[in-house]
Amino acid sequence: MPKMYFNKKLKNFRISNIAQKKSLLQKVGVDFIITKKFDKNFSKIKYFSFIQNILYKKIKPKFIFVSNNFRFGNKREGDVKKLIYYEKKFGYKIVKPKPLISKNKIISSTFIRKLLLDGKLDYANKLLRRKWSIESVVQRGRQMGKKIGFPTCNLDIKDYIIPKLGVYAVKIHRKNTNKVLKGIANLGLRPTFNQKKILLEVHIFNFSSNLYNKVLTIDFIDFIRNEKKFKNINQLRRQISSDLIRAKKKLN
Repeated sequence: MPKMYFNKKLKNFRISNIAQKKSLLQKVGVDFIITKKFDKNFSKIKYFSFIQNILYKKIKPKFIFVSNNFRFGNKREGDVKKLIYYEKKFGYKIVKPKPLISKNKIISSTFIRKLLLDGKLDYANKLLRRKWSIESVVQRGRQMGKKIGFPTCNLDIKDYIIPKLGVYAVKIHRKNTNKVLKGIANLGLRPTFNQKKILLEVHIFNFSSNLYNKVLTIDFIDFIRNEKKFKNINQLRRQISSDLIRAKKKLN
């Protein structure tokens, strides 16, 4: 993403990864998708060169849908006005859809990110018209969950936006299968174990198979509680047992 390319300190920004975006677009009937990695060479393309050599010569669009604040080209010199200026010359028509508005707020990716950060998962899911989810590969961890009686799948959240840290009721999808599993997830630093890296740990109800190196999609259904540090393992166990009861009620 351009914003992440230019701001190297911005590590967690995505709402969806490329595979998820492709899947969502296919579901609404998009015929084909073009993806291009944003790199140094691409960032140097002048706005007119982008219009003439990429849009006109390679893609040949009849209509181009853009928002009012769309910017493109080297140093963000291209904008909607420039696209409109060259409509007749290059044979396309610019369409500016009206922004979606909810409660007097424009629904944008920035707004969705803020909702997730604030723990307003229900509202974010409502605006997305789907459950916000993370897709990642199960990694081998320290097996602390298994040792205390609640085995978990450990997933790296990579460059996804980090929502409010805490415990969530979740649904789990395994790649290339239609079966949906239910579970509970902790997203955070695991302060009871003095960890420093944010990790997504998912405990799947009534499940014991080995999922190491498998791709899982975790749907975030409901926020259960904030992450907290416990005095000892027994206190943590009791809290997890209580969390499981609440999660199962949310998922049924």
